[in-house]
Amino acid sequence: MSRSAYITPQGYAALRGELSHLWKTRRPSVVRALSAAAAEGDRSENAEYIYRKKELREIDRRVRYLTKRMDQLKVVERKPDDTSRVFFGAWVRVADEAGEERTYRIVGVDEVDSSRGWISADSPMARAVRGKAVDDVVLVQLPAGPAEFEIVDICYHDPRVEPAANPSP
Repeated sequence: MSRSAYITPQGYAALRGELSHLWKTRRPSVVRALSAAAAEGDRSENAEYIYRKKELREIDRRVRYLTKRMDQLKVVERKPDDTSRVFFGAWVRVADEAGEERTYRIVGVDEVDSSRGWISADSPMARAVRGKAVDDVVLVQLPAGPAEFEIVDICYHDPRVEPAANPSP
């Protein structure tokens, strides 16, 4: 299954921040520690040296991945023309058959965070609600079997944060 190349501006900024931190802060720190460990002598039995070499490889691998992935990503900067329907970037509140409500945000695969309710645009829930409107009922194929959800609300800003009443220019 191919991964979507879409990402929110916040998600892209987070990846850019991670790349910057790895390249400008973390990697130089590990290189210094590796040099210090190498200066201690016999490297074959030097646990610190072996650990730092492994750590440097992992950092370099992540830097290569982020650099390549960020080139592939398409940042979705604007809201869709029809904000009454669910599209990428939407916050969607759904109710299950028992009336229990959950809120999800449809985001790119690189920014999924279940603790925040951020789900991949490629997930079964996101695919089921895409293009739907409030009061639509969708059938979602979950690992435990199919389940119905009703769309209760759709918005394109974090519903847990109150918008400013009169933002200053």
